[in-house]
Amino acid sequence: MGGRVSTNKFRRTFPRSSYRKVVNIYVNKKIHETQTRIVFTKFQRRKLKEVLIEKFFLLNGLLAIVILLGIFSLLFIKSFPAIRELGWKSFFGSTVWNPNSYTTPQYGILSLILSTLMVTLGALFIAVPLGVACAAFLSEVASPRIREVLKPVVEILAGIPSVVVGFLGIVLLNPLIAKVFVISNGLNALNGAILLAIMSLPTIISLSEDALRAVPNTYKEGSLALGANPWHTLIHVSLPSALSGIIASIMLGMGRAIGETMTVLMATGNAPALTFNFLEAVQTMTATIAIELGEVPYNTTHYYALFVIGLVLFAMTFVVNLVSDIILQKYQEVER
Repeated sequence: MGGRVSTNKFRRTFPRSSYRKVVNIYVNKKIHETQTRIVFTKFQRRKLKEVLIEKFFLLNGLLAIVILLGIFSLLFIKSFPAIRELGWKSFFGSTVWNPNSYTTPQYGILSLILSTLMVTLGALFIAVPLGVACAAFLSEVASPRIREVLKPVVEILAGIPSVVVGFLGIVLLNPLIAKVFVISNGLNALNGAILLAIMSLPTIISLSEDALRAVPNTYKEGSLALGANPWHTLIHVSLPSALSGIIASIMLGMGRAIGETMTVLMATGNAPALTFNFLEAVQTMTATIAIELGEVPYNTTHYYALFVIGLVLFAMTFVVNLVSDIILQKYQEVER
């Protein structure tokens, strides 16, 4: 009886409805604490992931800088003995490259630099109008179906190995140039310029098309609303608005052409002579390194002189890519 009385007293003191409310409050509080703990744990994990990803990308960026500085350091260290022995004047004060001479070896690289610039500028003279015109067609004129066909073709063109392009230059362009210009053979600067133009087209087309597609539609709509036709809108509105991106694509295409080796090695004739005639054989800087580095004795002046050519070529490509990056960055800032 005593126990029953105490139980009844307890029930009278805490009614069943109040007891359930207390239990529900306690359970809800525990659930809220558990959910808060789970959310906080997920937040910590997400924050840790973001920090790790940020450090990973930072490490990749620093690695790229280290590799770039390593390449420059290697070229400078390897070329320094030749610079110390011969001086810069021996390289830039002469146009004759004949390190295997029986009398006095000569290490003038002006003819090699000029040949490289001839082939590169010739390639740009061909590739820039074709590339920009193709980009304008893909961006402004072509239907979606035609664009879906041409875009993969351009990308496939970028994937053709340079040795295959050089082989086509020997087999196809060589007899064609010789027949058209009535010369003994077609292995000359013109052949190399045409091949490098073909290899530079994908870069120019892709980046120029991106620049044209980034032009706001309001510019084009405003031009059309003022009575201009699509052709005038393209020439006077779209192309000037995308000019910075187009220039960046041209500079990157130029960098692609300057550093090409196998194509010019196979198609330009490899004659290290100073000439301004595109129908004569030339020898570029990359071809000189590829031809002679495998046969030259180590630790000789000739060996170190080849690294001087590599250092000059590295400086040229670095300047071209740097200028293109600066132009592209300004273009992106304007778009923002």
